[in-house]
Amino acid sequence: MIRSFVIAALVLLAGIALRAPAQAEVQSIYHGGTYVGSVIVEPGQIVQGDLTVIAGDATVEGVVDGDVDVIGGSLYERPGAQITGQVNTIGGDVASTLVPWSSPPPYRADTAGDYRVLWRIAADVIAILFFLIFPVRARVALERLERHPGLCATVGLLGWVAVVPLAILLLCTILLIPFILVEAAFVFGAVFLGKAALALLVGRRLCEIVAPSQTPAPFLALLVGLVLITAAELVPALGIIVTAFVALIGLGATILAFVGESTITPNLAPPAPRPPLSGPPMPVG
Repeated sequence: MIRSFVIAALVLLAGIALRAPAQAEVQSIYHGGTYVGSVIVEPGQIVQGDLTVIAGDATVEGVVDGDVDVIGGSLYERPGAQITGQVNTIGGDVASTLVPWSSPPPYRADTAGDYRVLWRIAADVIAILFFLIFPVRARVALERLERHPGLCATVGLLGWVAVVPLAILLLCTILLIPFILVEAAFVFGAVFLGKAALALLVGRRLCEIVAPSQTPAPFLALLVGLVLITAAELVPALGIIVTAFVALIGLGATILAFVGESTITPNLAPPAPRPPLSGPPMPVG
């Protein structure tokens, strides 16, 4: 069960990754066949034979004398289009099939690429790289998220509030100006490392719900969590809140990952028992 779910998540990621760059280039075709990427049949053009498009859109403004099959994309029939055969679409907009709210407007300009999904995929890849490079720190951040979610959010909020004042403070001291780049690099890495930890937590929880008797591999749980977070980030309006929350709690979890657990929750030793009273027996009146 976990393997099937993870495979579906990988297919979604791969499909979106193939789908996003395909929107940037559209090739004009003059005969039937199989094409990878978005294609267009120009007005007045007659395409003889079946047309198959993989990982791209098919925009028809002319005539297609045959069937049109679109796999991992969408078919757009403009005014004046004519298709003599059957039309079949599978996974139309791979992203919009499993994540319906991520699809662009149906009649967008052919030359206008929608890079919103592509940017999300790039951010997920960066989070995976940080997880692979700093696995121990990512696991510590995951532990902080599990034990102290509220504290992670609070520390993250304080961290974001302190970014600009700290940069200004460093700017006022000429010798410390180079540390502004260090601060920017730390915040950048902390957000993506925290996102990896949050995705690992979400993915592991979901896998445990789907298959309680199995323990998912960390990397697979990470991929599943990234798919879920990316899908939530693509929701209009709500996606902005999700992205802000990920950046907030991710920064806080990473900051706490550099703090010892004993500092966060100090072990308060119980008071030492009082020694028993000793001495000669007291007379009873």
